[in-house]
Amino acid sequence: MPFNHNDHYHRTLLRRVPKGCRTALDVGCGTGRFARRLAGLGIEVDAVDPAAEVIEAAVAEGGGPRFHHADITRMELPESRYDYISCLASIHHVPFGTVAALRDALTTGGVLAILGCYPERSAVDYAWSLAAIPANATARLAVTATEPRERAEATQAPVKHPEMSLEEVRREAATLLPGATIRRLLFWRYLLVYRRPS
Repeated sequence: MPFNHNDHYHRTLLRRVPKGCRTALDVGCGTGRFARRLAGLGIEVDAVDPAAEVIEAAVAEGGGPRFHHADITRMELPESRYDYISCLASIHHVPFGTVAALRDALTTGGVLAILGCYPERSAVDYAWSLAAIPANATARLAVTATEPRERAEATQAPVKHPEMSLEEVRREAATLLPGATIRRLLFWRYLLVYRRPS
């Protein structure tokens, strides 16, 4: 099983689930690994992805979430519906302004957690990238050594390279998600967390 950067941060994202969470939306769910982890907590989960083949694989796997083959930019999300909304390496597949609809779909006190990707543009970006390379190699070796019989999933979600720099994400988030925190992570990711105020 190859080391998966998004799976590596599942626990980080699960720690952002608010107490008493009853409903969640997983945007760009792929084959549903994180959505199933949310459902395993007893949460009612809607999971959405525009790629038909990954939704078919997710439905075949089962596990509790309601999987929807849909484009989040064309969905009419209900106002104040979800206690938790997650986006794992998916927000760069759509216009960043889509976060406004996700924000409005949160309940009061609800949390939007985005594990995002960004391109290397600045000296700091490249420095973090260099730091990630040996850690990435070590993690891949560890996964290979401990799980030699596991195989990668046959169905993979489509990949798109991110275009917005981390600085651009910060600027857009300041307008659309006031009060959000953004933290750079290892493995070419960032974590954005927004809680809808009362």
